[in-house]
Amino acid sequence: MQKLIIGSLTALALAVNVANAEARTLKMGTVAGPETEVMEVAARIAKEEYGLDVEIIEFTDYVTPNAALADGSLDANAYQHAPYLNAMVNDRGYDLAVAGYTFVYPIGAYSEKFDSIEDLPDGAQIALPNDPSNEGRALILMHNHGLITLNDPENLEATPIDIAENPHNFRFREIEAAQLPRVLPDVDMAFINNTFAQPAGLELDDALIKEGPESPYVNLIAVRGGDEDREDIRQLVDAYQRDEVAAKAEELFKGAAVPGWTE
Repeated sequence: MQKLIIGSLTALALAVNVANAEARTLKMGTVAGPETEVMEVAARIAKEEYGLDVEIIEFTDYVTPNAALADGSLDANAYQHAPYLNAMVNDRGYDLAVAGYTFVYPIGAYSEKFDSIEDLPDGAQIALPNDPSNEGRALILMHNHGLITLNDPENLEATPIDIAENPHNFRFREIEAAQLPRVLPDVDMAFINNTFAQPAGLELDDALIKEGPESPYVNLIAVRGGDEDREDIRQLVDAYQRDEVAAKAEELFKGAAVPGWTE
């Protein structure tokens, strides 16, 4: 009988230990590429300082990470800015929230055919990211450089139908963000997020036009609503917002990643 009790207690202790181990594992979604490498530094810090195991799950698009977060497949993701998150919440009814901030990754307009924005001809074909807010982000940048006039330059979800004046008769192609580097040779100019530009060998300094460091599009760590105060989430955010992580981003993005937690 005593052996049975001891055996039962041992099994219970093992079950508790397994449960605790599972509770200390956090599934984090990122977009494949340099942002994943940056997250790996934060994951190492979280492990060393908090004993937190961060399992990084990579995606190749901007839509699936939020779907996976909403359905519980992820505990958090880090790849998007607030305007995009808000658009997804409004469009799909997700209950998501902001746990912390990462970096500003300025968007730029690239061309393999022209060396300056002044060389862009009338009727040029311009590729835009087709996801919520990033398309508006690109159009607002064009508006700010006097290339087009928008009905409302404050509308973060503007699309080509919101263009009031197009004096150069630019033609627009709406393309999935991850595919923009591939279509760059086929268009006159393409707006490409740094997430996808850098792995394609494009540097922000080569962009014909680009956002400055004042950009409001700070990327963030998103979680399900109510999880912002979870201990493991707070620990991950703390591990991410470190000089060591910022240094890795500087190495990978060569100045095109501005820490968003110091503002």
